[in-house]
Amino acid sequence: MELKYTFLLLGLVQLAFLGVAESSCNYGYQEFNGQCIDEDECGEDRCGEHALCFNTQGSYYCQCEKGFRSQNIAFTATSGQCIDINECTVNATSSCPENSECKNTIGSFQCVCLPGFQDKKVGSTYTCADIDECVSMPTLCGQHGVCRNTLGTFTCLCPTGFRNQGNSHTPCEDIDECDGAEHVCGEVGNCSNSEGSFYCQCNPGYSNYGNNQTKCTELNCNRLNTTSEKSVAMMGSLLDLYMTSCESLSGSSRELRTGETLLENLLNVTGGVLSGGNLNSSSSLSVFFGAVENTMRLIAPQLNKQTTRMDNGDTEAWLTVRKDQVPPTGPVILDADTVQLNTSWKTAVGANYPGFAFVALVNYKTLNSTNVSPPVSTDTETSHENTTYLLNSQVVTALVSNKDTHSLPEPVTLTFRHKNAAEVSKGLNFSCVYWAEAQDGGVWSGKGCVKAVFNSTHAVCSWSHLSSFAVLMALYPFEDTFELVWITRVGLTLSIICLFFCILTFLFCRSIQGTRTTIHLHLCVCLFIANIIFLFFISKTQNKAGCASVAALLHFFYLAAFSFMLLEGVQLYRMVVLVFHTTLHQLYLYAVGYGVPLAIVIISAIAFPSGYGTTRYCWLSLDKDFIWSFFAPVCIIIFLNSFFFVVTVWKLVEKFSSLNPDLSKLKRLRGFVLTAVAQLCVLGGMWVFGCFLFQEEGTLVMAYLFTLFNSLQGVLIFIMHCLMSKLVREEYKKLFGRMCKSQKKRYSEFSTNQSSNSQRPLRSAPSTGESQI
Repeated sequence: MELKYTFLLLGLVQLAFLGVAESSCNYGYQEFNGQCIDEDECGEDRCGEHALCFNTQGSYYCQCEKGFRSQNIAFTATSGQCIDINECTVNATSSCPENSECKNTIGSFQCVCLPGFQDKKVGSTYTCADIDECVSMPTLCGQHGVCRNTLGTFTCLCPTGFRNQGNSHTPCEDIDECDGAEHVCGEVGNCSNSEGSFYCQCNPGYSNYGNNQTKCTELNCNRLNTTSEKSVAMMGSLLDLYMTSCESLSGSSRELRTGETLLENLLNVTGGVLSGGNLNSSSSLSVFFGAVENTMRLIAPQLNKQTTRMDNGDTEAWLTVRKDQVPPTGPVILDADTVQLNTSWKTAVGANYPGFAFVALVNYKTLNSTNVSPPVSTDTETSHENTTYLLNSQVVTALVSNKDTHSLPEPVTLTFRHKNAAEVSKGLNFSCVYWAEAQDGGVWSGKGCVKAVFNSTHAVCSWSHLSSFAVLMALYPFEDTFELVWITRVGLTLSIICLFFCILTFLFCRSIQGTRTTIHLHLCVCLFIANIIFLFFISKTQNKAGCASVAALLHFFYLAAFSFMLLEGVQLYRMVVLVFHTTLHQLYLYAVGYGVPLAIVIISAIAFPSGYGTTRYCWLSLDKDFIWSFFAPVCIIIFLNSFFFVVTVWKLVEKFSSLNPDLSKLKRLRGFVLTAVAQLCVLGGMWVFGCFLFQEEGTLVMAYLFTLFNSLQGVLIFIMHCLMSKLVREEYKKLFGRMCKSQKKRYSEFSTNQSSNSQRPLRSAPSTGESQI
């Protein structure tokens, strides 16, 4: 065995020596015909796949084909190999056009258009253009769908009542609204599906207000059909309108009118009720507000427009309505003539959404303190004993489709514009109120007002519930103090006593008889009677008929007093200007002095019978400016008297400046004029303050001034026309002289009788002596 391996080794050594001996050329060359020539190594596959072989003298090198790479640019079979280049990651952005994707291949790559795009050659380049699927495949979205092409794709838009199955790229199919929706029509409605829609059929006594895709709700048409409500004047038409609207909705009547027509009829009927002046009690006002609100709830869902406004002069209505399967959201603002309502659709919808929602505002333009003055609840912020309230805003009814408005989740804000901005500047108190019909038959109440802000022009009231609302102005009466009461009693008593002496003087003093004295006599009689009535009956307001009579008598006698003052001015003018025939016929005196005031009182009573008597005084009311039936004639008389006095004084000055003036006569006339002017100032000044006193916001200062001037008039007339008159003083002296002599004579006779009877027993008959004293 060992011998065998030895021979093999010797053979290999011999072959090596033979090879060396045969080739003496360097590496890379080979011997040919005794010469060494270059060996072409590329003849064999030495570079591997995807490589190119390049022969050189005595050697070779390899390079990768395009799309491949190696670690070195040139390599040999032992130093490297070619691997594929991924062009999509190396230079993808610039390699492929827009809306395409790059796909790598062995040694290269491809640009493939994205789905929804196709190849398009533009010149020498290729781009990927959008495919309009809506044109190429018209039935993609089905019969009821609308195809909308987008970049690289499309969308199927389905109308109401249809939907895509799965995604927006599938055809539109009908929605069966009645399937699985148990309450789509309510518990008393029957749902019927149709292609792309559905409709609800309501059972008798129920309605969906003309919208057959909303829930059926109960209708109680007899809610307002009561005898007490129909007994209110002019309310029958309003209740009949409610019944007609309700019956047409419930299916019991074939007559079906549009919501706009019903709203117009409602405003016309409401205007008739307001202009009729029948809302003079709490019960009638409660019926009125309730009927309007319930009728509006029937009309609002039947309106075709989203926003409706109607105004017939007496009543204004603003409504905004939304009808959809989904409840509306966002704020709601209704801006009427003088009132603005701010709320939200959340408040209007409430907990149960019947398929519609509305917000309504009804503005009663002609409803004011003249035709409605109901009581005010004690829970009002400005409530005070004997406080008088006036409406300082227009009255409105605010309502929403949500019937549960007793406790709203969000406050509702009403912004009112003041009727009398001038009254606000006086610092009077105001209250935001609503009509509480369940409280004492109906009162204005401030309960539920969560915030109230007032400025010179507007009042902002926020409420936690809905009803009929307004802004009240509180007029607090001043308290008659002890001093004022006694000044009034003592002052008027003194004035009455002085006027009584004046009447006696003008009646029985023969030396001063004449036209002026007659005028003064009737002036004093009028003031005497007026002051007695004023002293004892001005505050007796319990009996309305009696109070009205007192007010009418005061109206007459005070106007008569001013009329006789005017006659005095005319008489003084005639005495200065005319030389002869300066007297006035008594028939003319009575016609002007009593006839004109009587005519004014009769006309005033016929025009506004309830104008006599107020809640505080038996005097003329401020409503409808009735007080001007007194102040207007007084102002005219003061103006005319002032004119006559100015002309009279001017003529007196001319006569004093003449060559031969009759000084005694002129001085006497001057005295007459001065007393008449002073008399006009006192009586006129009294009613300047009386103008403010007898208004509802009269102050204590005005009461003192009025009482002072009222007390001075009788005293002043007595001083000027009696004590300052020389003739009257002489008559007084004669009268007192006769009285003193008579007293002395009686006293002397009484003393003599007492002496002669001193021995007689006493008898119980002293009354004669007392009467003599």
